[in-house]
Formats: sequence, C-alpha cells, structure tokens
Amino acid sequence: MKKLGIVITDGVGFRNFIMSDFIAEATKQFDSVTLYSGLPISAYAAISQSGIIIKELEVYVESKPVWFFRKWKEVAHLQKHKTFYGMKDNLLTGYPKNNSARAVLVKLIYFFTRFTHSDSSILWAEKLQFLFFSKNKITQSYLKLLKEDQPSHLFFTHQRPPFLAPFLYAAQQLKIPTSTFIFSWDNLASKGRMLGTFDYFLVWSHLMQSELLCFYPMVKKEKVKIVGTPQFEPYVMPKYKTTAEEFYVKFGLDANLKTICYSCADVSIGSNDPIVIRAIANAIRNNAINSKVQLLVRTSPAEDDSRFRAIREEFPELLWNVPKWILTRENHAESWSQRVPSEEDIKDLRSLLEYVDLNINMCSTMSLDFMLFDKPVINTVFGNQDNGLYNDQRFLNFGHFKKVVNSQSVTIAKNETELINQINEALSNPNQRTLERKAMIDLQVSESLEGTSKRIATTLSQLND
Repeated sequence: MKKLGIVITDGVGFRNFIMSDFIAEATKQFDSVTLYSGLPISAYAAISQSGIIIKELEVYVESKPVWFFRKWKEVAHLQKHKTFYGMKDNLLTGYPKNNSARAVLVKLIYFFTRFTHSDSSILWAEKLQFLFFSKNKITQSYLKLLKEDQPSHLFFTHQRPPFLAPFLYAAQQLKIPTSTFIFSWDNLASKGRMLGTFDYFLVWSHLMQSELLCFYPMVKKEKVKIVGTPQFEPYVMPKYKTTAEEFYVKFGLDANLKTICYSCADVSIGSNDPIVIRAIANAIRNNAINSKVQLLVRTSPAEDDSRFRAIREEFPELLWNVPKWILTRENHAESWSQRVPSEEDIKDLRSLLEYVDLNINMCSTMSLDFMLFDKPVINTVFGNQDNGLYNDQRFLNFGHFKKVVNSQSVTIAKNETELINQINEALSNPNQRTLERKAMIDLQVSESLEGTSKRIATTLSQLND
C-alpha cells in the first residue's frame, strides 16, 4: 500500500502544494495521502479535503544545546562556501552586533568554523543537534505519530525550517524514505544549511540540480529529480483566470491608461520601497513619463500595508493591492510563515501579471512571475554603501541574481533618473527583451508549467516503488 505523507511548513508551501493541482494528482498516485501541517488545521477550511487526512503538528521549540549545534552547522556551511557572494553576505549580516550571552556564543561559532567547516564536521554537528532533541517529548510524539501512520514516503515541501528537524529525525529512525522540494531559486546559493539529510531532492531545473550537487557533494546525482515548480502552476490553471475587464474593475483602473505595477519586498529588505514608489508617483505627476500611465502597488504578502500609510496619504491617486493572505496563528516564532493565501489573492496576482504593462521590483522572484507573461521588468537598487540608503545594490552580486543581470532579461535602475528612462524605454518597446526573458525562464524552470503537479506526484510515486 502506497501511503504518502506531505509536510506543509508555511503559507508559501500551502500556496505551492495545496492551491495547485498537487493534492488531486497525489491522491491518484497513492492509496492514501496525509498532510502533516505546520499550520493550524483551520487554515484548510476553505480547501476541498476529500481523500486526504490532515494532522496538525505540535510546534517544536529548540532547546539551547539544539540551537547551538544547529547554528554551528549552518555557520560552518556558510564558511565552507563563502567564496559565493550570497553566502558571504549571509555570514556578514548574521554576525552579532552586541555582546549578549547568545551573541558571544555565535561569535565563538564564527571563530572556530573559520578553520573547521568540512562536510564531515558539519554532519557531526548535525548528529549532535539531532541527539539533543531525540528525547524531547515532541520528538517522541512525532515518532509515535509516524509509527501509527506508517507512511511509505515522507515529502517535505521546504528544505530549510529548523523546527521540522525532529520530524525528519523521526522518519529516519523509522527508516521511512524522505524527499524534499527546494523551496526557491535563491535558497541553495545564498541561504544556510538544509534542516537535515534527505534521501531524495526535487528541484526546479538543471541549474538547481547542479547547484545542489555543488553545495552538497555527498548527494548522488540520481537522487536529484528535476520537476519544475508548482509556484507558477496557478498561472495556467483555469480556476484562477480572470478577464481584462474584471481586472480593471476590481482595482479601479482606467483601461485607457498603461499600468505600472510596483511589487514590494517585505520590510526586512524593502526599506527603499517608499523611496522608489515616490519617485514613480512624482514622475507621473510631473509628466516625466512619456505615456499616460497609472501606478498600482502590490505589497508583500508577509506583512500588512501599515508602513506605507504616509505615502498613501501623500499620493491618493495611487492604487493598491494588499495581498489577501490570512494570518492563521498568533504568537508564532515566525509569524510570517503562518499567513496563507486566499484563492482571491492568487486570482488577483495572476491578473496583475497578465494585464499590467510593466513591473518594477527590487530583485524579487516576482521578476520571474512577470517574465512568464513576457512583461518588461525593471529592478530598482537605489541603495549602496555610501548613500545612506539600505544597501540593496549588493543583491546584484548574489549568484542567482547575477545570472538575471547578465542575461539582460531585466534592466537595473540605480537611481531615479535611470528608473524614469527605463520606464519610458520599456513602455515604448515592451518586446525588446522577449528572447532574453524566455531564455531566463528556461534556465530557471526546466519543465513546463502545465502538468507540474502531476509530474511531482508521479516522481514521488516512482521513488516509492
């Protein structure tokens, strides 16, 4: 009997694997499907649950020794690969700024991992991390749960959340085969260590496969399966399609004007968002943009729009899309992870991608979303080390984004003058970079959007044979 366990960790995993066709396809390939959820069961209230079982995982909180060894392996991983700009940047930004007890421990970890960061030492730190939570009551409850359910395969929809390490440990102890999906295009080349050691890996592309083998040399190539990503599958699903007329009415847009969409980062890296929005809004007021345009701002799903209150008052003519992601649990250590998208928001996003004329963002994955609809993209990086703004220009050197810059599939605006010139260029000649955009999508996503869920479910089923 083929029994699939699916581990959903957060709102983005919910979007990718619950709001795509994945569950429907998985139920065709497996005799039973159980969701092990890091979100509360209430998050699934609006979703058809026929044919699946949903079990809410108790929330695990790290002890101090577990935190220490987990931090050790993550910093050692960054030290080992610090020749990659994103890894080095992660090291620099993660170095403590004070001398609290925890900060001193982190500094100590930074010191000795400069000299000891081999794969074997990293795996040793992971072994100690797992040892220290092995007797934890929640770890024991995970063991009991998996022993009762006996899934024949356990699929983690995200490779990084450390609070799921005890669940992976429980599967390993019971000799349940595990796989994970690499969450995003930047995770391997600029983020920390995975939460643990999996048996199989599902990746977006040939590029991501080669990155995984580079950063995790102990993984065998045949264990890495190229499946595409369900992140973009809703863009080809009829249930999320809307008409142009519905789009203009929904957002109060003028169908006779061209539409620029500015998509925001979250507050942790998007402090320059208001500066860029103001620059575009002033250019529209001052007729510096050659076309008649309107600006629609989409905020980050990870937060509300409260930080934009002043700019909304200053420019009442701007239109706003605040993503309808519902906070499912208060007082969580990572509250952003507990936000889940509504079906309405996925429809809204798809309509934005399909019907606006130009996207502007700060080096976001949204660049790929708009490229899928062959829309021009401008990446704004107004800040550097010298001008007092948040230094977002450093992201241009990250491995995943350097490929975008070099491909010329987007333009890069480092100041207001460049931005306005690039807006005029993109609106007057929107097809100028069509070939470059297509090449970038082919590089980042090696399989077609159509059939992504079926492809993933079939791959998991074959791993179970």
